[in-house]
Amino acid sequence: MSFNTKKTYCLGILILTIYSNQIFSQNSIKKEEIDKTGASYSQSVKISDYKELLFISGQIPLDEKGKLPTHNSFEEQCRYAWANLIKQLDKANMELKNLVKVTIFLSDRKYRQTNGKVRREILKDLSPALTIIITGIYNEQWLLEIEGVAAK
Repeated sequence: MSFNTKKTYCLGILILTIYSNQIFSQNSIKKEEIDKTGASYSQSVKISDYKELLFISGQIPLDEKGKLPTHNSFEEQCRYAWANLIKQLDKANMELKNLVKVTIFLSDRKYRQTNGKVRREILKDLSPALTIIITGIYNEQWLLEIEGVAAK
């Protein structure tokens, strides 16, 4: 991406942020889970009356020192990635209930069951829109990445 493209992209985000703050009321967010699946996600989530949107980059399974988990199991990596996503929410004064979209990138489809189990434990009765993608991950030691969009 060229510098001018990045500059235009950043300007577009800034304008979108300013515009959305001007047109939406300052009421509490209204979030409607449409076509809830019963499996800790919804086919779609409609939000209105929000004043803040948070776009969370892919969170990776590293601890506070930038190290992989000790046992390096998929479940442990999954919990670290979720913990890092929760930290980003916290830094923005948001919570899991503010998540409206989650995208999980898995390095192998064999992790689907464990991923679902951990996701359900963490999200409990919350059901953001969800996409799971099986793909190569930037660092081969990372078995997943989790990104999210939250609104408040």
